[in-house]
Amino acid sequence: MGKGAQGSDAAAAAAAGAGEVEENMAAWLVAKNTLKIMPFKLPPLGPHDVRVRMKAVGICGSDVHYLREMRIAHFVVKEPMVIGHECAGVIKEVGAGVTHLSVGDRVALEPGVSCWRCRHCKGGRYNLCSDMKFFATPPVHGSLANQVVHPGDLCFKLPDGVTLEEGAMCEPLSVGVHACRRAGVGPETGVLVVGAGPIGLVTLLAARAFGAPRVVIVDVDDHRLSVATALGAAATVKVSTRDEDLDAEVLRIQAAMGSDIDVSLDCAGFSKTMSTALEATRAGGKVCLVGMGHNEMTLPMTSAAAREVDVVGVFRYKDTWPLCIDFLRSGKVDVKPLITHRFGFSQRDVEEAFEVSARGRDAIKVMFNL
Repeated sequence: MGKGAQGSDAAAAAAAGAGEVEENMAAWLVAKNTLKIMPFKLPPLGPHDVRVRMKAVGICGSDVHYLREMRIAHFVVKEPMVIGHECAGVIKEVGAGVTHLSVGDRVALEPGVSCWRCRHCKGGRYNLCSDMKFFATPPVHGSLANQVVHPGDLCFKLPDGVTLEEGAMCEPLSVGVHACRRAGVGPETGVLVVGAGPIGLVTLLAARAFGAPRVVIVDVDDHRLSVATALGAAATVKVSTRDEDLDAEVLRIQAAMGSDIDVSLDCAGFSKTMSTALEATRAGGKVCLVGMGHNEMTLPMTSAAAREVDVVGVFRYKDTWPLCIDFLRSGKVDVKPLITHRFGFSQRDVEEAFEVSARGRDAIKVMFNL
């Protein structure tokens, strides 16, 4: 959990709950393809912490990946871990030092707790902190639980009119917002989004909220492209997974834009998708790598360098929750159409929800209502 409760607490958590009025339950990742709802012992409430009753928790692609593989890159699940990090809930208790929140407030939770001491944190890029404690990134527990304890300064009050489900969607939306900031998207930016999965779709919404006058999105799936059109994409282009189709597809993408592609946001992160972004972007433009599909890629970097196409990366986000909440409050962004499936919090619900999310097809965002 956000305070840094780690996997070594698993045995204690499994025996927790005795003597409590309401036993705190959580969805534990215990083995490959195995989730179990079991008791989850919370740490003591610190002076700057709050206790939150979870109400809405979304399933991220990383949650599914951990379920299937028990690891992502060098993050390895070595012992049972509570899953989940896209979340919102209601404040049930506040620490003595918390003055900006009260019991009963509805809040969206930013899931990463940085050290605030390192060079990156002091420089304002706390998302790069090497000591980050992030929900459901081993050995730190996540938030698919009845209750969690989290730093109060990482809980953001939701205004009237913004639902708890929308609050939970601030997490994936933050990825799109951070990507648009990194890429410099604005009212004069022609934007290409490569990949119409959940992150590609929230990046489309973010780019439009930043004022991009025309956003073109590409994908291999007709259904996802139809969703992108409904969300406001100016044009869509269906592409293949075949490298030999790249040159012809780039021409079709550029024609669909009808003008220069100033910024391309690769929300898939494969060799072909990144090559598409690099080749389609105008000379002097910018490509932002958002997705992390491949650890290693073969890319046309000489061509990109000769056209002075800048390449930037994205890792999570920083300082995005206030802007995301404002986008939701003002109506500049509507994430509600992305929530395609809803489940409760029984053992059967948890198993079925992850099956639906992993299957994809018409599932975009699967949400738990606790």
